[in-house]
Amino acid sequence: MDKPAIRGEQLAHAWAEELPKHMPNSDHAKVWADEHDDQTVRVHMVNEGRSSYTFDFKCTYVDSREVKVDLVDVERDREHIDEHSDIVQELIQTDVRHIHECAQALRDLTHGG
Repeated sequence: MDKPAIRGEQLAHAWAEELPKHMPNSDHAKVWADEHDDQTVRVHMVNEGRSSYTFDFKCTYVDSREVKVDLVDVERDREHIDEHSDIVQELIQTDVRHIHECAQALRDLTHGG
């Protein structure tokens, strides 16, 4: 497996800098390194619209250019909710697209230039 050229906190920092560029201005995200896997970043995304949805994702590099995105949690107004409703699925798909766009934007950095 072709591993990312940067890992851990350095990887999380790069994501924290890049991810907002791929999101609407009204939304925001927090990114941190996974404490158990230096090729994984954790992402907490907040949809600031009237819905007040938050999403937690685990983003693991499958190689130096591509991430596997797993949904960890969905909340609305700080309450855990079922993620299977159409509106929530739509928001998840949008956030996952932003995550993949971020991974692509960082590929020169993670692939080692």
